[in-house]
Amino acid sequence: MNLTHEQKVMLIQELARFETPSEAAKRVGEVYGITITPQQAWEYVPGNREALARKWRELFAEERAKFLADVDSIAVNHKAYRMRQLTIGVQAAMASKRYGLAAQLLRQAAEESGGVLTNRRELTGAGGGPLVTTYQPVVELPANGRDEK
Repeated sequence: MNLTHEQKVMLIQELARFETPSEAAKRVGEVYGITITPQQAWEYVPGNREALARKWRELFAEERAKFLADVDSIAVNHKAYRMRQLTIGVQAAMASKRYGLAAQLLRQAAEESGGVLTNRRELTGAGGGPLVTTYQPVVELPANGRDEK
C-alpha cells in the first residue's frame, strides 16, 4: 500500500518517539483507517533501509531531537504529578477497603518523597568524621625445621 505524505509524516514521527514499528503502524492505521504492517513501518526507520529518502531521514532526526529535548512535557517526569497520582490511588484504595494496596501506595509515596523508608544507616567516627579502621593482618609462618638465630 502506498502511503500519503501525511501518513508517512505521522509514521516517521511515531517511530522517532521510540514507538515500535507495530505500535506506530497501529496508531497510523487507527487515525487514517488503513492497514499498515509492522514491516512497512520498519522501513521508515533510518538505518533499516538504505533507500530511505533524505527528507524522511531529516524529519526523523529532527523529531527525535525534539522528543528527547522535551522531557518536561511528560507528566510522570514530575514529582508533584507522581505524588498527586499516588494520593488519588490511596484515596481510591481506602474507599474500596483495599488496605493492603493503600499501604503499598503510601510506602511508595514515602520513598518518592525522599527515601523516608530505607535501610540505610550512616555511621560516623569521632567528631562526625568518617570511620577509620586499620587492618593489620597477623601472619605466622611455620618454622619448617629452621632454627631462628
